[in-house]
Amino acid sequence: MRRREFITLVGGATAAWPFAVRAQQPVLPVIGFLSIGSREADIDRMNAVRRGLAEIGYVEGQNVAIEYRGAQYQHDRLPALAVDLVSRQPAVIIVVSTSATLAAKAATNTIPIVFSIGADPVQLGLVTDLNRPGGNITGIYIQNTGVMGKRLELLHEAVPTARAIGYLANPKSAIAEPETRALHEAASALGLELHVLNATITKPKSILP
Repeated sequence: MRRREFITLVGGATAAWPFAVRAQQPVLPVIGFLSIGSREADIDRMNAVRRGLAEIGYVEGQNVAIEYRGAQYQHDRLPALAVDLVSRQPAVIIVVSTSATLAAKAATNTIPIVFSIGADPVQLGLVTDLNRPGGNITGIYIQNTGVMGKRLELLHEAVPTARAIGYLANPKSAIAEPETRALHEAASALGLELHVLNATITKPKSILP
């Protein structure tokens, strides 16, 4: 072999070597995390996910990757973020608000979705039954909406002279309508006047559903 041919062959092999090494590296399974909030606000939840994964032998960066998407409390950003997350082909998507869950459901009907929400998932059409969710979605129902009437009852007991009650609602939240409806029903039963005030909170200290 001539000297020039040898140099060309070695040079080409050396240039291709990093690509070959990367091709041989295993692709880590991806866990998606979709939130209405921000990475800073979700740090405790993210750490809880990491601890739970570690308990079953998964360590971020070693044998699993976590893809985070946060809407920065802008509800209209969630659909695009959900589609982007689905494009990463995660093994599962974790969602921590009602709005994020609805966005994830619209983006995929095959990737498993695990939620933590305050609204009734059956009423929202997320699952068919609490005991047998069906489909690709399951999770935890905190029952915020289900106890709205009880909260109003407790407030009425604490301040029985109050006849008009104000409720501050986020109109962009997916649970605003069912919560407001539940409060109106409870207020009517108690003979109270309910005033609903709409306000959009852009930078809360904690995640709002």
